[in-house]
Amino acid sequence: MNRKIIVVSVVLFALVLGLSITGSAKTLRFLTMQQAGMTPEEFDSVVAEFQQKYPDIEVEANYVSYDSLHSKLVTSISGFNPAYDVVLVDDIWYPQFAKAGWLLDVTDRITPEMKSDIYPAAWPIVTYNDRQYGLPYLLDQMYFFYNEELLNKAGLTAPPSTWEELVDQAKVMKEKGLVEYPIVWPWGQIEALICTWVPLLYGNDGIFFTEGGKPAFNSSEGIEALTWMVDTLKSGLSNPASITYNEEDVRNTFSQGKAAFCINWIYMYNMTNDPAESNVVGKTRISLIPAFEGAKARSASINGSMGFAVTARSKYKEEAWELVKYLVSRDVQKKYSDHITPIWQSLAKDPELIADQPVTLPAFAEQFPYSHVRPKVPEYLEISQIVQLAIHQALAGTKSPAQALNDAVSEINKILK
Repeated sequence: MNRKIIVVSVVLFALVLGLSITGSAKTLRFLTMQQAGMTPEEFDSVVAEFQQKYPDIEVEANYVSYDSLHSKLVTSISGFNPAYDVVLVDDIWYPQFAKAGWLLDVTDRITPEMKSDIYPAAWPIVTYNDRQYGLPYLLDQMYFFYNEELLNKAGLTAPPSTWEELVDQAKVMKEKGLVEYPIVWPWGQIEALICTWVPLLYGNDGIFFTEGGKPAFNSSEGIEALTWMVDTLKSGLSNPASITYNEEDVRNTFSQGKAAFCINWIYMYNMTNDPAESNVVGKTRISLIPAFEGAKARSASINGSMGFAVTARSKYKEEAWELVKYLVSRDVQKKYSDHITPIWQSLAKDPELIADQPVTLPAFAEQFPYSHVRPKVPEYLEISQIVQLAIHQALAGTKSPAQALNDAVSEINKILK
C-alpha cells in the first residue's frame, strides 16, 4: 500500500510539473540596434504592448550599435541553437544569411494584404532568389541636413544644389568665422563611409557595380568623387575628425552647432530638434542631397533599409513570426513614426500622420526616387571592407584616389572569381 501511495504521488507530481512547464511563458529573444529607427525606449514600449496582447510570451530585447550588429548576428544565429529568435537584418546582409540557411523562409506566410499595402520598393530588402526572409521594417535613406541659422548668417538664401556650391558656401562660413569646419561626415572605416560615398559616386553619374555584377567604381566619375572628398579635408572645410566618426558622432557635432552641413539618416532630424539632445533646436532643415555640376543626376542617396527576420532554427517560430508582424504593424509604425518612415502605403495618406510628420514624410517622398542600393551579393561584407579601406587610404593620403580604387577593384575581382 505504501509503495502504491509513493508511485501515485510521483506520478501526480510529474503531471503537475508537466502542466507547470507547459503553462509557463515562452521567451523570445530579440536583437535590434540602438541607432536609426525606433529608439530602445520605444522598442521597450512596443515589447510591453506585445506582451500585453500575448501574455503567454515573454520578450527579451537586446540592443547593439549598427557597427556591432553584423558580427553579433553571425556569431549568435549561425549555430543549431541560435541565441535569438527575431533579429534585425540590414538589406545588404540578407543574401549572405539566407544563402547560409540562418533565416526562416516566410514567403508562404506573406498575406495578400501585406503584398498590396507595403511599398513595392520595400520587398527587395528581405528578398533573396525570389524568396522572402522577413518583413521590411525601416525604409531609410540618407538625407542632406543644414543649419538654416548659419546659412542666413553667411548671407546665403538657399542650401546648395551641387557639391561645388556646397564648397563655396562652406568657404564663406569659414571665412566669416561662423564655424571652424562647416562640413562633417561619418567617414570612419565602417559601413557609414560606404553610405556617404555612394551618394557622391552616383551624384557624379558613377556606379558601384555593373548590371553584370562587376565592380565599376574606379571609373573617372568614381575617382573624381573620391578626389573631391580628399580635397574638402585638405582645405579644412570638412572636419578632420570625420575620418574617425560614425553617424552618431556626426549628429552630436551638428547638434552642438559645430557644423553647418552633413548627410545622415532621418532619425537625426527629430533628435536635433529635441532640447534634451541638441543646441540647434528649430534650426535644422532638410533638402535634396546635392549632385556634381554637369552630372545627369539631379541628386543621389543610398538606400539603408532593414527588415526583421525569424531565425531558421528558433524553437518558437510561430511566436517569433507574431512578434515580427507586430513590430512592423500599421498601428505600431504609426504610433512610433517619429524615427521611422512607415512601410505601409496607406499610412502615407493618413491625415494624422501627415500632420504629425510635415517635414520628414515630404522629404522621404522627394529623396527616395534618387536612392541607390549597394550590391546585393553574398560577398558584400568582404567587398565593403575592401572599399572602406581603399577610401580611407585616399582620405589619409597614403594612396591617391585612383590607386586606391583600382587596387580595390583588383581585390574584389579576386573574390568574385
